[in-house]
Amino acid sequence: MAASPLQGVGLGLRHAHYPDFLNAKQPVDWLEVHSENYFGDGGFDLHVLLRLRTDYPLSLHGVGLGIGSASPLSTVHLSRLKALIERTEPAAVSEHLCWNAAGGVYANELLPLPMQRNLLDWMAARVQQVQEFLGRSIALENVSSYIRFQDADMTEAEFLVELARRTGCGVLLDINNLYVSQWNHGTDAKSELLHYLTLPAQQITEIHLAGHRHKTTLLFDTHDRPVADPVWDLFRFACQHGAAAVPAMIERDADIPPLLDLLQELQYIREIRAACGSQA
Repeated sequence: MAASPLQGVGLGLRHAHYPDFLNAKQPVDWLEVHSENYFGDGGFDLHVLLRLRTDYPLSLHGVGLGIGSASPLSTVHLSRLKALIERTEPAAVSEHLCWNAAGGVYANELLPLPMQRNLLDWMAARVQQVQEFLGRSIALENVSSYIRFQDADMTEAEFLVELARRTGCGVLLDINNLYVSQWNHGTDAKSELLHYLTLPAQQITEIHLAGHRHKTTLLFDTHDRPVADPVWDLFRFACQHGAAAVPAMIERDADIPPLLDLLQELQYIREIRAACGSQA
């Protein structure tokens, strides 16, 4: 089956909603899954994914590669990802612009890179290595951040846009992460967003929307509650400035509600997009 391009609104597929999708076609245009959850050679999860791919275009979203780590990229990880791609023929494949390992120690976290111009060549080579191994382009997502490096000389948007221009990779624009980072660091999320939108339209491959929590003085990207009003406002701003046709989705990874609740959020995405002129 040839992969279908992503269009419209999507949802992160989670185990709690398997029965809903297996028992009836849902008003969801495409599904996204965390790639690593389906790396096994068999099992129920992979069975469900292979069944649903006949009804929904798929997006594979990686959380474990750590493409920005200083250590060599794991060929074992990449081989498993490539095998999954060959089995599921996804419409999109993405990773996070982050690092997660140093000195042989693995951190189960998506850690932000030092946004330095002198790292661009090295990072571009890493992206090209992944794309050549997989035989296809990938997209990279901006991450939420709680620390910044003092010697950074670029914003995350400047770094990621330049990386996309050098490598041809896409950008997965996470609006919630953009808002969380703005709150935590005092940056201008709208300015960052507009810089992302200087890329050709086809290079913004997806938009992610999710919930966050306020803990002490910081916001944390928790994916355990509905999308907050300021994030909806930022999404609306993005749609008003050229992103209305970009495929957009809801992520929910904890305190997962009934599917109907998430379908209501998806409908709100449709309404915002339609008000901004999108026909998709």
